Amino acid sequence: MGPTSSLSALSTHMRSQCPKHPLPLFYSPSIPLPHPIFHPLSILPLTCQTGSSSPNILTKSTSQLNSCLKANLKSTNPCHFITSHHSYVSLTNQFLTNFVSLLSVSAYQLFFFTTLSFWSLLLRPLTYEDAKMPASSFPFLALLHYKIDMFSSFKLVGVALLLLLALCNAIKVNGEESNGQCNHKLTLDPRPHSVSILEFGAVGDGKTLNTIAFQNAIFYLKSFADKGGAQLYVPPGRWLTGSFNLTSHLTLFLEKGAVILGSQDPSHWDIVEPLPSYGRGIELPGGRYRSLVNGYMLRDVVITGDNGTIDGQGSVWWEWFMSHSLNYSRPQLVEFVSSDYILVSNITFLNAPAYNIHPVYCSNVHIHNISVYAPPASPFTVGIVPDSSDNVCIEDCSISMGHDAIALKSGWDEYGITYGRPTTNVHIRRVNLQSSSGSSLAFGSEMSGGISDVQVEQAHLYNSLSGIEFRTTRGRGGYIEDIIISDVDLLNVHMAFGAIGHYGSHPDDKYDPDAFPVLQKITLQNIIGTNITVAGNFTGIRESPFTSICLSNISLSINSASSTSWVCSYVSGFSESVFPEPCPDLENSNTSSSCVSLLKPNGRAAVL
Repeated sequence: MGPTSSLSALSTHMRSQCPKHPLPLFYSPSIPLPHPIFHPLSILPLTCQTGSSSPNILTKSTSQLNSCLKANLKSTNPCHFITSHHSYVSLTNQFLTNFVSLLSVSAYQLFFFTTLSFWSLLLRPLTYEDAKMPASSFPFLALLHYKIDMFSSFKLVGVALLLLLALCNAIKVNGEESNGQCNHKLTLDPRPHSVSILEFGAVGDGKTLNTIAFQNAIFYLKSFADKGGAQLYVPPGRWLTGSFNLTSHLTLFLEKGAVILGSQDPSHWDIVEPLPSYGRGIELPGGRYRSLVNGYMLRDVVITGDNGTIDGQGSVWWEWFMSHSLNYSRPQLVEFVSSDYILVSNITFLNAPAYNIHPVYCSNVHIHNISVYAPPASPFTVGIVPDSSDNVCIEDCSISMGHDAIALKSGWDEYGITYGRPTTNVHIRRVNLQSSSGSSLAFGSEMSGGISDVQVEQAHLYNSLSGIEFRTTRGRGGYIEDIIISDVDLLNVHMAFGAIGHYGSHPDDKYDPDAFPVLQKITLQNIIGTNITVAGNFTGIRESPFTSICLSNISLSINSASSTSWVCSYVSGFSESVFPEPCPDLENSNTSSSCVSLLKPNGRAAVL
């Protein structure tokens, strides 16, 4: 059977299924198109159902097209899109004038789909439907429904010109307006000097303590700070050490097979004063153990390697913590304080006593291509903690922790309010996050200095107690605002989203109970969830409700263990294309204008 007869037979079938809709209907057989970024294009069994509440919808409007295609993304309840010629032309015209939709498409995606659409014009009568594409690409699916025999040559030229104009606009938008911190790479010059830790008497047998060797090596390399800096090379071996300090203009390079081991003797870890924005140790009043690798008031420091490892051997610390045997708060693996231009890359972190990487009061921090792991039972272990820091990029990382994978913080109650340094301008992308007893991505609960201007995109959150969680409580003060999280998939997560207004404790009884935190302008969009128990828990504070919670294009597959999908109180927001349907507090039309403003051409959502 030829192409024309195939289309005719399909049209006859669809006319019987959908008698009220004009024909011809466009359809294509399965033509897989392998590509490293996109899922293969495929055709799914056709159904015809009407009504906007159905994910299987015969659509005539842009909004219905968008809803239909959004429901199709990685969903177990796919959407089968069919349209008539008249509807298709209308949809295409609407799309080409929809500048906001265009802004969500990268120049590369635009070029790819433009090429594909012209290919479809030449393969009469083939078009492409039910493409399982990233959410940012869905507007282009309408363009792929053109049939060459429907248009004269001058209309085809017109379509080509429109596509070219769209491509130019997208290149301009993505080339000039993108302001994600990860797009501004740190350019650090190579070090003209390098020494090996072996030159300072270190022994890599896993038993000899090498703290003095590391300290002497760093002291020696400090003399090269004004000569272009230097590198400390750590060869393969197991290098046991207590805590040591870095210096400016230094690269700590761990060769493949090199493992820096944290000593399990607490006397090998110095005791230092608490951070001023916390007023005391996080876990116990008073001081805290110094981190294994430290930087204080440094500039231009790199920790990298050929996938070497820093292993905190934290099991003894976890036991002491659980048995309340410690006199001071547990140490971190790596901590930078009041430092600038920090790069951590190509390293594996294992078994931290508490946090793995803790930049606090820092600027221009880039954490790239690292793996972080602690066992599920490790108590309150956290992966990366940007704390009262700005201009932070975290990308291409895989983190699996006992508590939170990534947690943004900015000080604790009256101490954080007084110190007054927020965590701001943070960009997180292409990360795999797992949290056994906490949240894959957490904001707070210590956030008294404020958290704002955070972009998160292309994240995979899995096997976690919660996926994305905003935490605060009465007495915290501060704010969490201007957060945009998009293009996320969740798998086997108990609670997909949380915004909790009664989370965490206080450092002492000096906090102000009337210091109410502000949580507003939070956007969650283009999110798919599978095997979710609770869709969301948004529990605000009566005296300071959470506002402008914007939910868009979210599809969650709720498992049978769930008794309720959403919990809401003292919260207001707006939702569009969200399944399961959120609570009425999040469907407030009065909030829609503030949510839509985030999607304007000059808004940050447009450049994700």
